[in-house]
Amino acid sequence: MGFHKLQEIADWVQQKNLPFWKVVMQDDRQERNVSEEESFGMMRSMYQAMREADQSYSPELRSASGMAGGDGARLEQFRRQENRLIGDFLTEVMEKAVKMAESNACMKRIVAAPTAGSCGVIPAVLLTYEKQKEAGEDRMTEALFVAAGIGEVIAASASISGAEGGCQAEIGSASAMAAGAVTYLEGGNTEEILHAAALALKNMLGLTCDPVAGLVEVPCIKRNVSGAVNAVVSSQMALAGIRSVIPPDEVIDSMRRIGKLLPGCLRETSQDGLAATPTAQKIGKQLSEK
Repeated sequence: MGFHKLQEIADWVQQKNLPFWKVVMQDDRQERNVSEEESFGMMRSMYQAMREADQSYSPELRSASGMAGGDGARLEQFRRQENRLIGDFLTEVMEKAVKMAESNACMKRIVAAPTAGSCGVIPAVLLTYEKQKEAGEDRMTEALFVAAGIGEVIAASASISGAEGGCQAEIGSASAMAAGAVTYLEGGNTEEILHAAALALKNMLGLTCDPVAGLVEVPCIKRNVSGAVNAVVSSQMALAGIRSVIPPDEVIDSMRRIGKLLPGCLRETSQDGLAATPTAQKIGKQLSEK
């Protein structure tokens, strides 16, 4: 079947009287012709892989370029300080987002969620929630189904590819997915889930894909932090009763149109943006001479 609009999921939730996550799971069952146990088990394994990737982070790791590694450990040390402007939850979200994205740059095993370049956003939010809220693994797996449903619609109606839609399609999509998932975990209803996703994606519209030297390291790793924090903030706004003036599906449509309007030099080609700065050019030259 497959969903092409978030409203389609909302309609099924109402018609079938099922929770959001279960509607997405039923869609997966139908598409892959698997049992409920197989579908849930597969998603659970995805979540477990995220947790394992977080736990296996090493502060000694450095990417081949030397541009990535060690910042996750710096954020962990920062989190243990008392003179911070932000609370423990967001600080740990920041830490985990960097750790996951650095692990990706250092060729460690991660879960592309929805892409490798945006792999830190969803795990950062969900793993922090599981730890700090003492949520069970089943509940976290359900939240991952919520994220997957949102991601499915974005992929079908717009794009999750930086080369096609800019970084808004990668970090923006991941942020929307994480926002919906954490809203579900906090007891949000379908409307709140979808508007959290819309608010998160709106904040990322127009984000270019301009990786230095063509590597998913600069500025991508730190953008995972922005996407993760944005997801939490957007969720809190939705739970407070704030709604996106532009309906969620129209926000996704806007992201698709903006992606097509972005010139090729700002869509993962490393021809402009941050990739064209003197420092980035120097880094690229140094790497090519190695």
